[in-house]
Amino acid sequence: MRPAKTFWTHAALVLAALVFGIPFLWMLSTAVKPIGETLSNPPKWIPSQVLWSNFPDAIMYGSKQAGFIPFVVYLRNTVIITALAVAGSVVSNAVVGYAFGRLKWPGRDLFFGVTLATMMVPFPVTMVPTFSLFKWLGWVGTFKPLWVPAYLGSAFSIFLLRQFFRTIPNELSEAAKIDGASEWVIFTDVVLPLARPALAVVALFSFMGAWNDFLGPLIYLVDQRTFTLSLGLQAYQTQHGGTPWNLLMAASLLVIAPIILVFFFAQKAFIQGIATTGIK
Repeated sequence: MRPAKTFWTHAALVLAALVFGIPFLWMLSTAVKPIGETLSNPPKWIPSQVLWSNFPDAIMYGSKQAGFIPFVVYLRNTVIITALAVAGSVVSNAVVGYAFGRLKWPGRDLFFGVTLATMMVPFPVTMVPTFSLFKWLGWVGTFKPLWVPAYLGSAFSIFLLRQFFRTIPNELSEAAKIDGASEWVIFTDVVLPLARPALAVVALFSFMGAWNDFLGPLIYLVDQRTFTLSLGLQAYQTQHGGTPWNLLMAASLLVIAPIILVFFFAQKAFIQGIATTGIK
């Protein structure tokens, strides 16, 4: 019974993977099609001619259209925002997670509960007050609203790191204190090197969130020269028909390619970081 159960379990997982992979396969197929086959009826999965030139054409598409900004400019803006957001997320969440997980201070559990409670507040509730605050600061139209909040911590990432820090034996910290190490030295030289898997998880989540963010740039960016890739994809669409679907799919593949590559190379650390926190 055990081999049969394992077989059917694997068969169900493979079938589910194929179902979830259909949109990606269709996007890949459309990205290399001639424009005339993108809306053909019945749909064609395998194009009559594979056009790899759609990818460089998608990159140069913005420079050929009046009023549009080249794809490379969107890429540069996205890389800047993502790098700043990832750095801020890792630093701030590590410090706060350490304070909640390794230090003892009055009201710690209460403040931790309040921090977790903020996860239940949906973004639309805070969207208008946050926009008003950034407008008062004069940050609307700049990158600051998209990366500065990362330096203020995230409830989920704080929880994740706290759980990981609590799995590190206290004997290591006590031994360091006996050697005369301060709390900051213990944090940077003892705890953080052991927390690399959990930090990799936080960095990956932050990277995905900043790279794919659409609503934030839509709200705060007003100049096309500051647009990100998520907003730039709209430049391939038109309001009166004639959308180059093959170029749009090619550009979409280029946008998601970094996420796929990062997860492919970091999946071991990602799984280890999730598993060692005790989160099921």
